[in-house]
Amino acid sequence: MRQEWFDEARFGMFAHFGVYSVAARHEWVQSYERLTDEEYRQYADHFDPDRFDARAIARRAKETGMGYVVLTTKHHDGFCLFDSALTDFTSQHTCGRDLVREFVDAVRAEGLEVGLYHSLIDWRHPDFTVDWNHPRRDDENAAALNEGRDMARYREHLHGQVQELLTQYGQIDYLFFDFTYPEERDGWAGKGPEDWNADDLLAMCRELQPDMLVNDRLGIPADFVTPEQYQPTAPLVDANGVPQVWEACQTLNGSWGYHRDNTDQKSPALLVQMLADSVSMDGNMLLNIGPDGRGAIAPRDARTLDAIGEWMLLHRDAIVGAGHAEFTPPREGVYTRRGDRLYLHLFSWPLGFVHLPDLGGKVSFARLLNDGSWLKTSVTDPEQQASHMTPAGEAEGTLTVHLPVQRPDVLVPVIELTLTAG
Repeated sequence: MRQEWFDEARFGMFAHFGVYSVAARHEWVQSYERLTDEEYRQYADHFDPDRFDARAIARRAKETGMGYVVLTTKHHDGFCLFDSALTDFTSQHTCGRDLVREFVDAVRAEGLEVGLYHSLIDWRHPDFTVDWNHPRRDDENAAALNEGRDMARYREHLHGQVQELLTQYGQIDYLFFDFTYPEERDGWAGKGPEDWNADDLLAMCRELQPDMLVNDRLGIPADFVTPEQYQPTAPLVDANGVPQVWEACQTLNGSWGYHRDNTDQKSPALLVQMLADSVSMDGNMLLNIGPDGRGAIAPRDARTLDAIGEWMLLHRDAIVGAGHAEFTPPREGVYTRRGDRLYLHLFSWPLGFVHLPDLGGKVSFARLLNDGSWLKTSVTDPEQQASHMTPAGEAEGTLTVHLPVQRPDVLVPVIELTLTAG
């Protein structure tokens, strides 16, 4: 029951915003460049989100066809976008604003589901031990830095901040923890579920927000799994073959936080294909934006969201509330299904016809979804000799949909097929 809205929505927005947005060269900049707290502090001192407009972000998500929005409350650098009593390294302290409060109120006002991201990591906390992700890992005296650090005290801090988030902002629908890395690397230990006291942390989430979805990155089973920056090729199942609720989290350019000089943008068409591909395997897609150092959505990101929003306006029924179909799709695309409607997302546009195995006699009507225009269909008859200008070689029972030569002027054309009863 907890996941019904999640399965219905299928498409959400991730927003990574923080001190690293001022640095503008990846959200892991402190770790990648081995910056000390003192060197990193300049970005916090100049964190002034005067263009951060939570209402505009929520509206943009809704206009793009998304059903939920997830904001970073705290990333690995320890900087909080909420008013925490446990640290002064917060937006409330630096600029007098609780951005999480603004975000939660704005997303609720748009009728969307509220999601929060919270990092399990905190490189700034004095009790968080140095490991192979920590910015100080290559210091000459790095090993000595762990003397006196106590992860038990850090766990108390971590649990305390999660409690703040789950008790001070009303109903929260979704919580994305990030992340567990128990493997050893470069002579350093990682951190596993025991470092977070994951069982107790999840139990607290269940107690404080019983209807909230929690992801899998505590290192223990929870509500959904989160493949990152890649697309699965089949519906996800666990080791016992049990289907998993899942969500592919994807970036626009390979960076989660604002990265001014990274122009490796995915095209809107590719992103729509990834979305349809996810839904065809009963998954969701969480698409990230990284607001700039002043909190605004970058123009290049806005253009991409605009294009996806135009497509979703016409093709929403093929995504929202849709899921996996039991039929084998043709080589040109993938299927999604919602009730008695089967949707063929065409990633390539064939000449004249598209052949759909095993659908002969099972479809009563076919149309292009973008303009609702009827498409002629025919069923392969093996006893009828095909001429040199009609489809041939298709298996008995194949449904052929006749297509115009001109591809519809949309990111991904979709054919809606009405299935017959039975």
